[in-house]
Amino acid sequence: MCNVNILHLIEGAKQAKGLTVIIDVFRAFSLECYLYDMGVKQIRPVGTIEEAFSLRDQIPDSVLIGERQGKKCDGFDYGNSPSSILKEDVVGKTIIHTTSAGTQGIVNAIHASEIITGSLVNAKAVAKYIIARQPQTVSLVCMGNGGVRLAPEDELCAEYIKSILEGREFLDLEQRVNGLKSNGGEHFFDQSRQSIFPEADFYMCIKCNKFPFVITIEKDETGFVAKKENHGCCNSL
Repeated sequence: MCNVNILHLIEGAKQAKGLTVIIDVFRAFSLECYLYDMGVKQIRPVGTIEEAFSLRDQIPDSVLIGERQGKKCDGFDYGNSPSSILKEDVVGKTIIHTTSAGTQGIVNAIHASEIITGSLVNAKAVAKYIIARQPQTVSLVCMGNGGVRLAPEDELCAEYIKSILEGREFLDLEQRVNGLKSNGGEHFFDQSRQSIFPEADFYMCIKCNKFPFVITIEKDETGFVAKKENHGCCNSL
C-alpha cells in the first residue's frame, strides 16, 4: 500500500504531499456532506471572510456559511452548524464556506497533488476513493481546533482511515466515537453555548459512514470548488 502520513494543523497542511485529505469532523467537512445531501448546487471554500463577501458579489443568489471561533461570521447567512441550516434556504444554491480550521487546510495545502476532504460521516468512502486512486503518498491532515490545537475527533478520523488503507480492523471505533462526548465534543453539551454549538451537531457529526461519497477539491478561474463525487461504501461501522 501507499505511504500514509498523519499530519496536524495548518502547519501540517503546508507540509502535506501526494493525495491529501483535509480532515475536520467538528464541523466543516461533516457540514459540507450534509449540504450536498440537502441538494446544494456547489460549495466554494475560501480562506478569508473578505474573500467570501467578494465571491458573493460575483455569484448571484449564493449563500454565505462560516465561522470564526465557532461563531457565525457577521453578515453571513449561517454559521457552521449542520443542524441549524434549513434545506429550503440552500437547495440548488452555491455555498461560499469559510471556517477557522477546515477551509484553512485547503488553502494551505499548496504542495498536495490532489485534495479531498474527510470526516467521520464519509470516512470509509474516503478510504475507498484513495484505494481506487492508488497514490504513492497519502497525507491525512487533522485540522484540529482553529488549525492550531489538536482535536481528538480529527485524530480518530485519521487513524480510522489509515487503518482501512492498511487493511487493519479498527476494533474500538464505536467506543472511541462515543467517547468524544467527553473528550473533544464537550462544548456541544454546554447549555450556555447551545446557540453556537447545538447538541444536535455532535450527533450529526459522529454518524460514521453515513454518506457514500467524497468531496474533491478543484480550482477554476473563480477559486476553489468542493465537488461531490459518489464512491459507494457500506453504512455499517
